[in-house]
Amino acid sequence: MSRPLQVLKAHVSSPKAWIMIGVTVAGVVILTEAHRRRRRPGSKASKEDFGAFLMRFELLPSPQPPPPALKQPLAGLTFAIKDIFEVKGYVTGYGNPDWERTHEAAGKTAVVVTALLKNGAKCVGKTVMDELAFGMTGENIHHGTPINPQMPSHIPGGSSGGSAVAVAAELVDFALGTDTVGCVRIPASFCGIIGYRPSHGAVSTIGVLPNSQSLDTVGWFARDPSILHRVGHILLQLNTVEPRRPRRLVFADDLFELSKVPKHKSLYVVSKAAEKLSGYQPPKHINFGQHIASNVPSLKVFCGQSTNLQNGISTLKALSSAMLSLQRCEFKTNHEEWVKSVKPRLGPRTANCVLTAVNTSFENIKTLYKVRGEMRAALQNLLKDDGILIIPTVADPPLPTNLKKRSSAEFFDRALALISISSMSGCCQVSIPLGKHDGCPISVSFISYHGGDKFLLDSVLDMYSSLQEQVTVASSSLPFADTNGNLDASELLKEKGNAAYKGCQWNKAVTYYSEAIKLHGTNATYYCNRAAAYLQLGCFQQAEEDCTKAISLDKKVEYIACKGSPFSLLGSLDKYCWN
Repeated sequence: MSRPLQVLKAHVSSPKAWIMIGVTVAGVVILTEAHRRRRRPGSKASKEDFGAFLMRFELLPSPQPPPPALKQPLAGLTFAIKDIFEVKGYVTGYGNPDWERTHEAAGKTAVVVTALLKNGAKCVGKTVMDELAFGMTGENIHHGTPINPQMPSHIPGGSSGGSAVAVAAELVDFALGTDTVGCVRIPASFCGIIGYRPSHGAVSTIGVLPNSQSLDTVGWFARDPSILHRVGHILLQLNTVEPRRPRRLVFADDLFELSKVPKHKSLYVVSKAAEKLSGYQPPKHINFGQHIASNVPSLKVFCGQSTNLQNGISTLKALSSAMLSLQRCEFKTNHEEWVKSVKPRLGPRTANCVLTAVNTSFENIKTLYKVRGEMRAALQNLLKDDGILIIPTVADPPLPTNLKKRSSAEFFDRALALISISSMSGCCQVSIPLGKHDGCPISVSFISYHGGDKFLLDSVLDMYSSLQEQVTVASSSLPFADTNGNLDASELLKEKGNAAYKGCQWNKAVTYYSEAIKLHGTNATYYCNRAAAYLQLGCFQQAEEDCTKAISLDKKVEYIACKGSPFSLLGSLDKYCWN
């Protein structure tokens, strides 16, 4: 018997004890009730609960202590749990009937579930998941596909899709899932809610069935950022008071090029929201793929396995290849014995994942762990203790359900490239909804350094209202998409130019300012900024021409400076540029 199965056996009732309980009247009632409320394998998703629930039950919270004790922080809230968390007296199904059939009822309840109950929340049932926690779609051939409340004919995302749907459909206040390779972040994005993946190892996984321990985390969903925050404080055991720190947003420009969502509805929304808040430093724009290529040398081993994707993200494709290799190795260690002895009935995609995992070799296992360490260091070096990396959560809208011929290789490749950043670095990440585009939910993700969970949760709470205000502004500007789109794009180009200028990349700065001028040629600031960059390059004639143009557009530009020496011009430009 493998060690993971020995650990699992140690946490469940003995077979003899279960048989004895089963013949008592109480035991029969429990089993009958569980069966009555459990969805039968092969049954269709219920419209009443959007197909989110696999089993309904109630785990009541601990009693409220009498005064003068404070009110329990989660009092009055309800939650659901993915069918991967153990509950005493129930068999954990792991999304597969054969797993349920070959395992016994749990002898203990998962640590995180117990913590939530002790703090006042009530658990109301288990939710549908992808089989064995493999999958990003949310589809399950045995229990059906939960219905995405935002797009009923499209997938909810997985593998924690049932939990995401339960929250999005307002059936519960929050829900627990697990995130190995995007299993919380993807369904949160597709269902238009907030989804949080904590720093790896920050939340207890005792009583949670493993898929890949080096990647597994316990995550949670909420509609309300304050509930997300309160749940986080319980699960992460955080201190309530911490000095406020400045925040520095880092935009991964190359990753936003992957997204089909216009930047004025995603990147620009975040930028404008931060502008209206105190304590946020000027944003930084980077090519994240290049940063990883320069700081994670062990990835070279996997570059041969990756195919070149558009927009130069082959490095992240190599990272996702390493992530999947690590997942397969650890899944094999955990479950190979069960797979070979039981020969479970699996859906086609899950069967392919399991077969690949069972047949994988451990040839590069040391390199895989080395990549994890280098990724964590690369993110720490980039973000320090005040940085937040801004990326799209996913690149594409959700696929239609029951799509027989999936021309979706690119969909999965692009999703995995984005997901691999936090999975392989162990950093904390939150997916935040930003309204819709063409009827599909939009989201962005904030990533902070490993261990920066309180900083990230506080940032979400701080920014959320401002973000939603900017979402409203972006949505209301749709009738003028061309004009406003150009204006928004020109401002983004200006910001990129500013970042290049401050990084002493003068030619790149000129290129960005020139593109901004093409889109919005009546903005004096763009000409002044380009003039400053031209001066650094020694292109004095071009700088003077830009100053002359700026003066014609805005008389605040000092004419005497433009006619003086390059040095006096630069000094005067400093007063006007970088708006």
